[in-house]
Amino acid sequence: MVSTDRLLAFAAMSFLLIVVPGPSVLFVVGRALAQGRRAALTTVVGNTLGAYTLVIAVACGVGAVVERSVLVFTALKLVGAAYLVYLGIKAVRQRGSLHASFGADAPAPGGRRTLWEGFAVGVANPKTIVFFAAVLPQFVDHSKGHVIPQMLLLGLVFNAIAVVCDSVWGLAAATARDWFARSPRRLAMVGGAGGLTMIGLGVTVATTSRAD
Repeated sequence: MVSTDRLLAFAAMSFLLIVVPGPSVLFVVGRALAQGRRAALTTVVGNTLGAYTLVIAVACGVGAVVERSVLVFTALKLVGAAYLVYLGIKAVRQRGSLHASFGADAPAPGGRRTLWEGFAVGVANPKTIVFFAAVLPQFVDHSKGHVIPQMLLLGLVFNAIAVVCDSVWGLAAATARDWFARSPRRLAMVGGAGGLTMIGLGVTVATTSRAD
């Protein structure tokens, strides 16, 4: 399997990539501001599942196709960007009704839907696609065989770090949201900010270039 040195080196590189806010982190923050802690953590789980799907794809050889094909990469990127913009517009339009979600009888945000939205963002994250397709295979020791299990193990390391870091971001943003929740006007403002964050993120993803 993967040697300790390779594992630690990959973990360090993964941390450097994850700690800098990217599409997944910004989406988690937007969800935290708009819907609170539960939605933020559910989004983190969805992002993680989406990212690990990319790991499996790379291990099975699909990642190389995405990384090498401009058409496939661009199509995946634009679909993810359009979805982010859609969610952002929706959040902005519904910002005035956020205060009602703090009522005792208000229904909680759908967990499955939030999970799916997080998954969609995680699996369409250009930064993660490029990292897994171009960097992850470099840490595999082909002389030891078991290439696919090695990639899956490295992917678990990446996602474990991502869960911790993204959760911290989400919880911090949700804590700030609690202060805004004391006023309907302030909550509407933060709901709009979360929506605008997602719209801006969608535009950023759409204009992200391949790391050729």
